[in-house]
Amino acid sequence: MNGLHLIADLQACRCAPALLLDAPGLEAYCVDACQRHGLTVVGRLFHAFHDAADQPAGVTGTVVLAESHMAIHTWPEIGGVTLDVYVCNFSGDNSSKARALFAEVIEHFAPDGQQCTTVERGRLAPLK
Repeated sequence: MNGLHLIADLQACRCAPALLLDAPGLEAYCVDACQRHGLTVVGRLFHAFHDAADQPAGVTGTVVLAESHMAIHTWPEIGGVTLDVYVCNFSGDNSSKARALFAEVIEHFAPDGQQCTTVERGRLAPLK
């Protein structure tokens, strides 16, 4: 269960506004980024939301990795993005790949503000 979970809340993103609304484009970018950083994509699901007037209203997406997952959620009305990158380090240390992916995605959205959290997962005391 040893792993690394990187979490970001991005505010006032200066990326092209369409990036926050385009589910197929965001999916292609996320899958490509995961692969470029040496992670193994085994599945994906991206969903575009629409408001009551059927206007685009954000995207939720997940890339399932052999090493674990990447999840992203956009709020175009406020230029917000939440990002999770979680990798398992049980059979090999994937931390550097996760950190590089995380940094690239944050840079891609160009936020004016961000709050990032790092969680070391699976550091449990032995069972007695």
